Formats: sequence, C-alpha cells, structure tokens
Amino acid sequence: MRTVDELINKSDPGWPIVKQWIDKAKNKVDILPVDTARAKAALYKSQVTTRSPMGAIVFMTGGLLIDNGWIRILGSGSAKLTRTLPDWNKGKAFKEFGQPAPFLLIADDVLGGFFLLNGGEFDNDIGKVYYLSPFNLEYESLGLSYSEFLSFCFNNNLEEFYKGYRWTNWKNDVAAISADQTFNFYPMLWSKEGKDINKSARKAVPVEEQYKLNISFRKQLGLEK
Repeated sequence: MRTVDELINKSDPGWPIVKQWIDKAKNKVDILPVDTARAKAALYKSQVTTRSPMGAIVFMTGGLLIDNGWIRILGSGSAKLTRTLPDWNKGKAFKEFGQPAPFLLIADDVLGGFFLLNGGEFDNDIGKVYYLSPFNLEYESLGLSYSEFLSFCFNNNLEEFYKGYRWTNWKNDVAAISADQTFNFYPMLWSKEGKDINKSARKAVPVEEQYKLNISFRKQLGLEK
C-alpha cells in the first residue's frame, strides 16, 4: 500500500477543480468539515490519490450533502456523516484495506438507494456508477463516471430523477435525521403496494441496517448472485 505522502498530490491536486464545480452547482451542496488525522487515515485506507476527484473529496471533506442531505457523498467522515468511504466499504466491497474491490459504495440517499462505482462487478463498464434502486432492488447503470456522477449530483434535476418519490414535507423530515440514517418504508417502495410514497409509513433506520435489508430482499427475490 502506498503511503499518505505518496497519495497526496501537491503539484496537481484535484480539490480546486471539485471546489469550482461545487461553487457553480445548481443544487445545494454542503461541504462537511474535515479532520486532518481522519482524512489522512481515510486516504491511506482508500489508496486513491488526491489528484482524483474521489481522493480530493476523501482528503479535503468529511463528505458532501446534496440537496439538503437527500444524497450523501462519502468522504473522510464528520459529525453529521460519520461514515468514511473506506470504512463503509470494508466488509461489503472488500475484506481488507488495499484489496482490489469489485465495486465501491460511494454515496447513498434518504430513500435507501445506494450508488456504487463499478470495479468489475457489473458487465464491462468498469469505472461507471450504478444505482441499487429502492424502487426495484436492481443495480441500474447510470452510465456515469465518478466525475460525471458528481456533476449529476451538483447540477441534475433531482426532482425529475426522484419523480414520484418525494413526499410532502420531505425537507423537514430529511433535516431531522442523521446522514448515517435512511428512511425505511412500508409498504416497501419496490412492492406493488408501495408506489404511492405519501401513503407509506416511514421511519428512520441506520443506513447499515437498510443496506443489509436491501441485499437480503434481493436474495429472497432471486436477484442476488
């Protein structure tokens, strides 16, 4: 594994570019405060350089909250979003830090949807982002690179992407939960009975619990390998 000093790119860092994208973003982007020690540890565990947008976000932010916290992009952790990119993936994408990962969980949303960067798990489009959709429990290719995914989060019409799944007063509900939580819906959003989100009961649960639940349901439905 490369050292932290080897991963920090001082001649061509990626953060100024990412920060420029954030400053021009159409959607609200909150940059969570970074702790230097945690950032170095997360960068080392991630083994990505700060020249890349992913490495820049890990090293320079505690994470990013998009659209009042509707989407959470993982960085090196903070009070509002304690999960770090590498620690969140350990035990899911890989067993030990430094191992090749067939995918990386890079972000998630309040509906219990998860965004993954393909490292070989899905088809041949390595480097593209997939969405583990709470609407059908399928891995859906977004056809976006990590940088393009950031642009999607910063500038895309999220109302359109989540059309039909933003309930009345969602902003107040999202503001009341941690970015380490997501909403669990009943009936489930992927079920025939769960298509009207305003009629579904919802409660905040740990995001870890929701992820495991999604994988469990995929297995029960015969969707998981």
